[in-house]
Amino acid sequence: MVVSKIIISRPVPLSLSFLHSLASSKMKFQAMELLFGKNTPKQLIPKVTLLAVFAILVFTITPLSYPLFRYSSSSLKKNGSNQPSSSAFDDLNESASLPSTSIKKCDIFTGEWVPNPKAPYYSNKTCWAIHEHQNCIKYGRPDTEFMKWRWKPNGCELPIFNPFQFLELVRGKSLAFVGDSVGRNQMQSMICLLSRAEWPIDVSYARDDYFMRWKYESYNFTMAAFWTPHLVRSKQSDSKGPGQTGLFNLYLDEPDEKWITQIEDFDYVILNGGHWFTRSMVFYEEQKIVGCHYCLLENVPDLTMYYGYRKAFRTAFKAINSLKNFKGITFLRTFAPSHFENGIWNQGGNCVRTTPFRSNETQLEGLNLEYYMIQLEEFKTAEREARKKGLKYRLLDTTLATLLRPDGHPSRYGHWPSENVTLYNDCVHWCLPGPIDTWSDFLLEMLKMEGVRSAQEKLRLDKV
Repeated sequence: MVVSKIIISRPVPLSLSFLHSLASSKMKFQAMELLFGKNTPKQLIPKVTLLAVFAILVFTITPLSYPLFRYSSSSLKKNGSNQPSSSAFDDLNESASLPSTSIKKCDIFTGEWVPNPKAPYYSNKTCWAIHEHQNCIKYGRPDTEFMKWRWKPNGCELPIFNPFQFLELVRGKSLAFVGDSVGRNQMQSMICLLSRAEWPIDVSYARDDYFMRWKYESYNFTMAAFWTPHLVRSKQSDSKGPGQTGLFNLYLDEPDEKWITQIEDFDYVILNGGHWFTRSMVFYEEQKIVGCHYCLLENVPDLTMYYGYRKAFRTAFKAINSLKNFKGITFLRTFAPSHFENGIWNQGGNCVRTTPFRSNETQLEGLNLEYYMIQLEEFKTAEREARKKGLKYRLLDTTLATLLRPDGHPSRYGHWPSENVTLYNDCVHWCLPGPIDTWSDFLLEMLKMEGVRSAQEKLRLDKV
């Protein structure tokens, strides 16, 4: 099967877009009439045109630059001691710019990891949102180089995440992470990155670590996490199960109500899933058993984990497309490979590498490849259906970048050596700070592109 890459064009600043529109004489005269009335003398045309252009530049650039200055001493006093210190503003200049003026197309998801001595941009001492199991430095990880890399796409640059710019772009909006604990890992990374601009307040409906809501009051921006390891309705039927990881009943044609009933009002939904589908599962459709994955039940055919994985994503996408009032953008954050070596997770496997792979040193294969291909196939089908209803789907393709980071997992540094934990060597989740901070770099670049697309679409409509 041929997989089409999702190509991200390097954005064109809104100011240039407006200048292109003003290039026509009709637009110039309209701008003059707006500013000075219909009786403008012809000799004023050059000066007036320059003035109009200057005004447009000011009003276009200001919204994305003023967050750097809006954080006054009075606002710091109002929000208390939990606000970031002056060091929060270090190293932001390079990523504070508007989208690149280059119109060269670039696949930001294909590239290499390159050294970044300026990283990390927070620490386990400055960010309280780091989950204990991802707090690698606290639990004694001796090396620190795994935090000092950035993603370099082939043929272009990916700016480092700018928290001020991100919060300005999502002002008045909402974002939901839907999926397993790696999705929650991603949300915690984003909270830490945003902490240089503002700390959120907890606005969760109930005290439940699996379903959290955070609000950035200065920007009226809400971020939520909905934990749903299978995306569809599921329940554990046997705590042990054939594989000693529990046996789960999955109702493959029923989306998990815990998230699908909550996301209708969200502006952005980031969907993910994968690692839980390696466990023993019994598959139900229309309330009847149709097969399983390693269930060892008599007269129940083994359809493999891939059958359940495909059907779960198909059902999740279909459920989103069926929501009556949902107008948001659905992002599929693609599968993040684990990196167990010398055994699987419960049979001595571990991840002890301390540097990234180069792209020619490893490849996507086996389970990682199957999951990735299934996601792409179901995504494309769902996107076609969504387009008919005016809905938008975007591919947050983190798989390759993540595949190249075997050094980014907690391994045994997610707990004290004496603790009795299920996942003793954790090669699934990610240290914070760490590689998945780059997922926010990707997301911000995609959101900037959304702004450019909207502006270009508006210009096209205005010309009709």
